[in-house]
Amino acid sequence: MRHMRSYPVYIMKDRLSEKKLIIHTDGAARGNPGPAAIGVVLKDEKGTIIAQISRRIGFTTNNQAEYHAIIAALKKAISTGATHVELKSDSELVVQQIIGSLESFKISYIPRTQNAEADALANKALDNP
Repeated sequence: MRHMRSYPVYIMKDRLSEKKLIIHTDGAARGNPGPAAIGVVLKDEKGTIIAQISRRIGFTTNNQAEYHAIIAALKKAISTGATHVELKSDSELVVQQIIGSLESFKISYIPRTQNAEADALANKALDNP
């Protein structure tokens, strides 16, 4: 793992040999609005973690934090060379509003219990100012 920026973005591989990523995202706010953070986990089709993002994003609402997480995830996916993305979020509102712009983009609602990794990263960023 290597640290790439002043905020935590961890890269496990520089480029993908396969062009498809499965991404879990979460945005969290303590209070609504309140201090907020994002958590993102990018994996290849075999489940290998390609990158993780865990960072504070300032004072905002939970829904805005969810969108920030998705934007950060898609930027990272594009930078790895991904052309096919499957995005998973525990925000039903966001899932119903997103329109994809990659060759293949799938977004689906998942229960919070299936989004533990991204949720933990968002809360980690909130816990460690």
